[in-house]
Amino acid sequence: QVQLVESGGGLVQAGGSLRLSCAASGRAFNTRAMGWFRQAPGKEREFVAAIDRSGSSTIYADSVKGQFTISRDNAKNTVYLQMNSLKPEDTAVYYCAASSSGRSYSTKSYQYDYWGQGTQVTVSS
Repeated sequence: QVQLVESGGGLVQAGGSLRLSCAASGRAFNTRAMGWFRQAPGKEREFVAAIDRSGSSTIYADSVKGQFTISRDNAKNTVYLQMNSLKPEDTAVYYCAASSSGRSYSTKSYQYDYWGQGTQVTVSS
């Protein structure tokens, strides 16, 4: 079993930055792909970014490419999402997700088996 706890969300002005963290408990963190998703009010959950088990490969949604950076520290069982140049349309609840052991990273939410409770990010104009 894996438990994920996000932190780092909050209220920021447009153009500002935030760094989200997701701390994982449980076994074999370094065998799991990790992803970030977000859900804005009235919208479906959407993919943001994902990273492979070693941290050597990443993928981003087109809407955040060049703006957000996903990274991980396997020694600390933590994955990060650095968000720069934030815009009001980035306002959402951000969720961290972990795959089952050995699975490749993916943009699809159904490929992830464990989810955090989410952290709110609000960007004011």
